[in-house]
Amino acid sequence: MKRFNITVNGVTYDVAVEEAGVSASAPVAVAPVAAAPAPAAAPAPAAAPAETKTSLPADGTKVGAPMPGSIVDVCVAVGDTVKVGDRLIVLESMKMENDIVAAQNGTITGIGVAKGDMVNAGDTLVVIG
Repeated sequence: MKRFNITVNGVTYDVAVEEAGVSASAPVAVAPVAAAPAPAAAPAPAAAPAETKTSLPADGTKVGAPMPGSIVDVCVAVGDTVKVGDRLIVLESMKMENDIVAAQNGTITGIGVAKGDMVNAGDTLVVIG
């Protein structure tokens, strides 16, 4: 018999496992062993200040979020000139990173999100003037 310590859902068990093909005596029931306390989770880092978030102008083409998710990166700044296909935002949704790209040429006139923000489908990410 081989003995192992196994932890399941924070409870540690001392178990004995019989090797195949080896004769053994009757099974031995073993009581759970008190688990060592789990290390405390590190506190979440403070959110970075929303330096790139600006007020959104009323005019211009609004680029909305196609799905709910989390902003991983803001790749443009107000005043940047963009062309069709340029990456504007990286949006993480369902553990996949999605590039939000410019659908037209223009200049970024407003940014409505910052890195780390959670957005819903249709929320305005940037405005292209």
